[in-house]
Amino acid sequence: MTIPVFYSISDDFTKYAAVSLNSLVKNASPQNDYTVTFLNQDLSEKHQKQLAAFANDYVHVKFFHIDEKLVKPIQNRKENYLRADFFTMSIFYRLFIPDLFPQYDKAIYIDSDTVVVDDIAKLYNNDLDNKLFAACTDSSIQYVDKMVKYIKEVLALDPKKYINSGMLVLNSKAFRDEHFIDHFMHLLEQYHFDCIAPDQDYLNEIGDGRILHLDPRWDAMPNENTEPISKPGLIHYNLFFKPWHFKDVQYDAYFWKYASSTPFYEELKGELDNYTDQERAEDRAKLDHMLEKEASTALDPNNWAQVKRKGERVKL
Repeated sequence: MTIPVFYSISDDFTKYAAVSLNSLVKNASPQNDYTVTFLNQDLSEKHQKQLAAFANDYVHVKFFHIDEKLVKPIQNRKENYLRADFFTMSIFYRLFIPDLFPQYDKAIYIDSDTVVVDDIAKLYNNDLDNKLFAACTDSSIQYVDKMVKYIKEVLALDPKKYINSGMLVLNSKAFRDEHFIDHFMHLLEQYHFDCIAPDQDYLNEIGDGRILHLDPRWDAMPNENTEPISKPGLIHYNLFFKPWHFKDVQYDAYFWKYASSTPFYEELKGELDNYTDQERAEDRAKLDHMLEKEASTALDPNNWAQVKRKGERVKL
């Protein structure tokens, strides 16, 4: 039996994904078997070869091209912008994993802006029972008042249970048996919900009440309001504060440890050195821009809270 791990990747994110993959391989156990698959639409042959080079006897690296027809209903609309900033189809790929890979009844998904500090098999071994998926509460938003208000009033969910979708253990069999994708597509096409975090909001809404909340060490995120977790299992450089753009980011030593043994190390160091204070200020300002959506979505007669009040079945 293999442990299936999936990434969603665009070509320009290869160098960061390489660091994550390197960390996963370095902490994988030879007693297990792992298959890592990169879901993509535009990954160059050169980058595929560079990522495939991290494979060994027990960690296999594969690539899967996402057909445009599959994701065509997910349009480049402002409602689907990541962080209210730009459109990227790759954030939605994770939702299709159970249907695209029916040979797996359970699978792990992780974002590319991560490092894996422990054996990812430990994450896979969580018993999902009848839960749709396992994830960690989104610690990055707990001190952001507008985001907490958005979750309470627009999503009508508990912020303490609102998960981050950058790390998921998917109950793939339940996704298929309960037609998750059909339900997702129905909600998407019927309501075009205006979301701050599109794929993440849909997962929280559809999975409400059926999410296994994991130890936060499995999605440790840099946070200026909290102390770092002492023994993280997986670190997720969420939102805008990336160690290749900001110096002294929480957990940055882990990133550079694994980056140093990739072919992208010098390029990544150069990116950090050349990133300007103005660009960093603009990144911080993007958080405010993202949160501007809270006010407009609260007034939307077809927001999540209003649709649920009208009796629409949202959660599975």
